[in-house]
Amino acid sequence: MRRAKCAVPAAPQTDEVTMNRVHNRIVAMIAAAGLAGGAACAFAADGAKWSYGGATGPANWGKLDKDFAACAKGEMQSPIDIPDGKVRKGDLPPLLFNYQPGPLAVVDDGRMIQANIAPGSFLSVDGKRYQLTAIEFHKPSEIKVNGKGSEMAAHLLHKDKDGRIAVLVIPLVQGNEQPVVKSILANLPVTKGKEVVVDAVKINATALLPAAKGYYAFTGSLSTPPCTENVNWYVLRTPVQLSGEQISRFAKVYPQNARPTQPLNDRDIVGTP
Repeated sequence: MRRAKCAVPAAPQTDEVTMNRVHNRIVAMIAAAGLAGGAACAFAADGAKWSYGGATGPANWGKLDKDFAACAKGEMQSPIDIPDGKVRKGDLPPLLFNYQPGPLAVVDDGRMIQANIAPGSFLSVDGKRYQLTAIEFHKPSEIKVNGKGSEMAAHLLHKDKDGRIAVLVIPLVQGNEQPVVKSILANLPVTKGKEVVVDAVKINATALLPAAKGYYAFTGSLSTPPCTENVNWYVLRTPVQLSGEQISRFAKVYPQNARPTQPLNDRDIVGTP
C-alpha cells in the first residue's frame, strides 16, 4: 500500500514586531552574524528577568514582562509531549543538511550552554532554507514522546531570510563520547554572558546528527521567553549518544533547564513512518 504524503505544517509568517521581541534567540542569531560583543551584553542585560525555577520560573514567565504574555496565553506553545499514535505519518520531505565547519564560539548565558554558529550552514526542508545560528543544550529534554523524554537534548536554532525560526531537536542519551560536545565542554566560558571564540577549534554540526533522519514536525513556539509562536519544530526520532561524564559536566552547570510540556490544543503533528 502506498504511504500517504503528509505536508509539513506551515507556520504563518511572523510579523516584524513579534520577531523583534525574540530576545535571546535573536541575540544568538546576531552573534552568529559576527556581532558577538553585542550578544554578550544582551545576554547579561536579560540575565535576571527569567529562570527555570522559583518566582521567575516557567509557571510565572507570562507575568514577568508584558512581552512574555504568549508564555501564558499562547495556543501553540512548546515544548510538547508527542502522542505517537495520533501523529499523521507518511512521506515527508527529507531534511537536507548543508552544515559547514567553523570556529568554536561558546556562550554561557546564565541559563544554558550555547554554541554560536558562523554564517554558511543551512537546513533545507521542502524548498525552504534556514541558516543555522546556534546550538543550545537542555537537561532533561524538553520534548517528550508518549510521556518519555531523554536525558538531554540539543536544539539547533535556524532562521530563514524572512525571519521565520526553525528548531531542530536532537535527543541525547548516555553512551559513547560525542566529539562536538567534547569541544564545547573543553572550552566553557568562565564568565557568564561572555562569548569565548576559539579560532583554532573547528566544529561542524553535521557530526552531531544521527545517521537516521526520521522526524516529527509541528508548529510551536520558542520554549523560552518571550515564547514567540509560529516556530517550525523538527524533532529527530533517533537519539545521539553522550558519555556519562559529558552529561555530568552539563548537570554540574545546569542540572535542570527545561520548560515543562505545554498543551497540544489539537495542533497538527506529522511524522515519518
